Amino acid sequence: MRTRITLACTQCKNRNYNTTKDKKTHPERMETKKYCKFCRIHTVHKETK
Repeated sequence: MRTRITLACTQCKNRNYNTTKDKKTHPERMETKKYCKFCRIHTVHKETK
């Protein structure tokens, strides 16, 4: 079953993106490089609660 997660910017700590992931196949926290509209650059976004 896919669960909803929130991605937060590592520089400004704003929560910018919502997405889903399968916790059975990927139990670790997700980390992707995405555009932050507050920083106005591409930064690493980590999964939050």
